[in-house]
Amino acid sequence: MTESNLVWYACYGSNLDRNRFLCYIEGGNPKGSAKKEVGCKDKTHPLVEKEMIIPHPLYFAKNAGRWNNGGVAFIGHKESEKEFTLGRMYLITAEQFKDVVRQENDDFSLSVNLTDVIKKKSMTFRKSWYGHIISLGEVENYPIFTFTAYWDKADVQYQVPSNEYLATILRGLLNTHKLTNQELIDYIIDKPGIKDNYTSDQILSLLNK
Repeated sequence: MTESNLVWYACYGSNLDRNRFLCYIEGGNPKGSAKKEVGCKDKTHPLVEKEMIIPHPLYFAKNAGRWNNGGVAFIGHKESEKEFTLGRMYLITAEQFKDVVRQENDDFSLSVNLTDVIKKKSMTFRKSWYGHIISLGEVENYPIFTFTAYWDKADVQYQVPSNEYLATILRGLLNTHKLTNQELIDYIIDKPGIKDNYTSDQILSLLNK
């Protein structure tokens, strides 16, 4: 890795779980997922990992075949002062980030220009679930990027996630933000897709999966 080519990848879904994210780096089959990932061309592990708060609302939508046809996590396009998403940042190369985007979109020919994303704050590179890249500023002089759907939060029907998918997110949140079980439940239980679909006890039971 050369320091001039490093970026932060900010995640908020299943990649909060480090072992799951490393399947995008190394290749492999994540726990609870039906799909084996190809991995990045550069399989170097992240240099640094940090917790972060993303000032965008979290919601769950669509039906992901790799996650038992349940909903998966997305964030809204617009910043919000009231709604926020707990995330995790991995310091990786720009090329690794692009390879992660390609894997998330099942499109290994996808061309991504991160300089343009910084200039425009966000850009859609593919009309797909994770084809919209957002610039979230910088930390320690390295730019921060995340990705979400090309549609916005109000344009899609919310969908309950599978137990396996939600358990992966919960593990990642606990390991990243050092939350108590109650703090974790309070954070996730009212998110669109979770609300009215999971009880506190059901969420608590997933922490042991």
